[in-house]
Amino acid sequence: MSLAIPNSPSGNPAFALSEAEVATILDLVCRGASGARAYIQPEAPEVDITKVAIKEMRRARKTLNITNLDIYSEFEHLEMLTNDPKIRGRIDISFKFGHQIGDEDAYVAVECKRVAAGRTSLNHRYVTNGIARFSTGKYSEKHEWAFMLGYVIKPPVGDILATIDTKIRDQFGSDAALKFEMRHPLSLAVRQSELVRAKSQTLKLKHIFVEMH
Repeated sequence: MSLAIPNSPSGNPAFALSEAEVATILDLVCRGASGARAYIQPEAPEVDITKVAIKEMRRARKTLNITNLDIYSEFEHLEMLTNDPKIRGRIDISFKFGHQIGDEDAYVAVECKRVAAGRTSLNHRYVTNGIARFSTGKYSEKHEWAFMLGYVIKPPVGDILATIDTKIRDQFGSDAALKFEMRHPLSLAVRQSELVRAKSQTLKLKHIFVEMH
């Protein structure tokens, strides 16, 4: 499912993404998470899962010969992003396309959370400690797209989606509800939602749920 990405700027402004760029991030995230699963112990912390997933995303990027895209870990954000304490060193994974290089505020954020059927508090954290950071503009301010990555440590994913969707509706209203998207072959489910933020700016949020148990 890999897509060739042109080296010329396709986002105008740099915060925008083309359909090909969105699909490429989805593909790399799913490939990376799938590759990481073999190395992850049950109940591993999110940080440990994400470290391995990033390595596998970079491996997939190299295999697919995608040369105009960088992948950064949370630690690397200390040097890459602005000095704003709201952002500095906090985003779990970020991507930077060629047309975003040179603008420290232009990136594509991926926030990672463990989720599990029957564990309401864990699934609610996906919303309150994940999506909420995008809704307030703490992450991806003025951006068009962002991503949530749910590590499914206990299926079925349908139960998880129902809990998360209910929490999203309660916190952000029915307009922010999860909408069906065709799943990636290496995912359990893909959904999309939209968050209306300050000044009526809308953020498109892609939700990717992957098996991690």
